Amino acid sequence: MILIYGANGYTGRLIARRAASLGMRPTLAGRDAAAVSVLAAELGLEHRAFRLDDPAIVKKGIAGATVVLHCAGPFSRTATPMASACIESRAHYIDITGEASVFEAMAARDGVARAAGVMLLPGAGFDVVPSDCLAAHLKGLLPTATKLTLAFQARGGVSRGTATTMVENINHGGLVRRNGVLTPVPAAWKTRRIDYGNGAVESMTISWGDVASAYYSTGIGNIEVYAAVPDSTIRAVRMTRRFGWLLGSPPIQKLLKAAINRRPPGPSDAKRERSHSLLWGEVEDDEGRRAAARMRTPDGYTLTSITALAIAARASEGDAKPGYQTPSLAYGADLILEMPAGVERWNES
Repeated sequence: MILIYGANGYTGRLIARRAASLGMRPTLAGRDAAAVSVLAAELGLEHRAFRLDDPAIVKKGIAGATVVLHCAGPFSRTATPMASACIESRAHYIDITGEASVFEAMAARDGVARAAGVMLLPGAGFDVVPSDCLAAHLKGLLPTATKLTLAFQARGGVSRGTATTMVENINHGGLVRRNGVLTPVPAAWKTRRIDYGNGAVESMTISWGDVASAYYSTGIGNIEVYAAVPDSTIRAVRMTRRFGWLLGSPPIQKLLKAAINRRPPGPSDAKRERSHSLLWGEVEDDEGRRAAARMRTPDGYTLTSITALAIAARASEGDAKPGYQTPSLAYGADLILEMPAGVERWNES
């Protein structure tokens, strides 16, 4: 049985509705009993409600599940209790995080997960299935690569959950990998113009999950991730170098989160249908050889509903490698091309 936790959240709802449309019968769960029960009744699915602050309650809540698809962030707070319960209960753990700290925390539990026969696969959505598969594809093109650069241009909006995670990390600066070690850098540390397929646009370094996950997928020790953003965003992000301490203070965090909660839960169906995302990646080796490739995917939230559910379904059917896994380690660099999402990938000539 697949249990979807956080099913009443923006992305969780997309996943639950897709599962129901495909004739799947997951059990829906979350902290908000009323919201989960309404969604479950709408979709004709079973449901449960439980919180994550008591290990015994979490273990009881996931009882009977062979796979838990965890969709309730911020994952920096929720991933560890859920993963711990999954390991104890011998249920495979899958989530949709993009937080580097969560990837590292799950990787640190590789041994205990292997011993339990449990797969830990964080990042089963837009964060980081397409970029992880692109990284593994590039490593295949240039096995001697020692440097990896990934970048993306997202055309849609963000959900409340994504915005909340961004706000909570607003004073944490940036993150890259140097010689195999995750290394803090200033916010918007570097910029460069990147051609995602429609002409070069300004992009800045961000703390995307691939600075963690791609290291395990490729063995490449030097990784940077960029996002295409307007110049005004770059200037605003660089201002957090001076005022991040203030933005991270409890009163300001409360105000920022209140503003987020006044927004719609996430992009509308119509907006997601009109949107798409573009990815670019490049590898280089110490001799100056390089390889590059691009990718086009649907809107990130739409893609997440497809990839996360597909991975959970495969795991529930027994196709799951014990221990810490990235999408490409578990299912190969071409996993993203196997999705019913019209994803395109092409090498740069």
